[in-house]
Amino acid sequence: MTIGFLAMALTSMAWGTLSDRLGPLPVVLTGSIVLAASLALASRASSLVEFQFIFGLLVGGATAAIFAPMMACVTGWFETHRSLAVSLVSAGMGMAPMTMSPLAAWLISNHDWRTSMQILAVVVAVIMIPVALLVRRPPALESDHSALSGEGAVQSDMSLSQALRSPQFIILLLTNFFCCATHSGPIIHTVSYAVSCGIPMIAAVTIYSVEGLAGMGGRIAFGLLGDRFGAKRVLVSGLLVQAFGALAYVFVRELAAFYAVAALFGFIYAGTMPLYSVLARENFPLRMMGTVIGGSAMAGSLGMATGPVAGGLIYDAFASYAWLYIGSWAVGLGAFLIALTFRPFPKVKAQPAPVPA
Repeated sequence: MTIGFLAMALTSMAWGTLSDRLGPLPVVLTGSIVLAASLALASRASSLVEFQFIFGLLVGGATAAIFAPMMACVTGWFETHRSLAVSLVSAGMGMAPMTMSPLAAWLISNHDWRTSMQILAVVVAVIMIPVALLVRRPPALESDHSALSGEGAVQSDMSLSQALRSPQFIILLLTNFFCCATHSGPIIHTVSYAVSCGIPMIAAVTIYSVEGLAGMGGRIAFGLLGDRFGAKRVLVSGLLVQAFGALAYVFVRELAAFYAVAALFGFIYAGTMPLYSVLARENFPLRMMGTVIGGSAMAGSLGMATGPVAGGLIYDAFASYAWLYIGSWAVGLGAFLIALTFRPFPKVKAQPAPVPA
């Protein structure tokens, strides 16, 4: 998982820039093909290093080709209810714990792991490749005056280098890094933590499913709240609650308590994630949205890569996961404080094009 997240970090911005130049369809289609092929190739790996290379680097890189271009694409299709639209697309990720994870578990229970991965490769190819062909560039980008439409008109003449050096972009990256570093450890290690508390493995795994189910609701709820109260305000509030949600795991020992905390934690961390794309769209020109969201995804992937390693090191050092959750709480407070410093670009209404005499 760490290799996969690092591969996503290394490739997210490049894929996003390609989607700005070529459109989302060829990039998402390439990612879908490489993802299916990588799963099939990984099933034939003959060593751990070979498996890590194929499943980690190639699957991670292919996933990056899908996330940032798709999020950038949907931000350009909607001027109203944008937070909800982005959240609904992002909800696809929340479906994985409830659909693909149980499918993978069932396949491995009835087949060897190589056959299971080959079946998953076929499922990915049959579903994702045809659907990728339906992706279309936002209509606003087809217009010569697309950069002047809607939000962001004041920075329509901003160059890409100016955008990447702006305080707004840097704060967006730092916030996303610390946000993902906050929840990656609890996501990866909570099942093991529950088992160490005496909860049977089968029951402990369902804690992850509860997080995923709550996350589906969180994405939709935060999308509605973002449209009503503003993406920044809702994101900042969510980051604060997320920090204390991570800390709450320190105080639970029973399955019912794990479910309660997992529901809250999953609802919050999943709900906050789409709002980064909304903030990006509100502050940067649409023509560079793939690069900006790709940069944010890069930072988030690096944050996700820290959780598995940090959690393992903490447990090895202290024979306890308590400091993992305490550390996540501290990092979460850092994300909250960084987000407070975000200052949107000033907005001005675009001037209508002159009418010929």
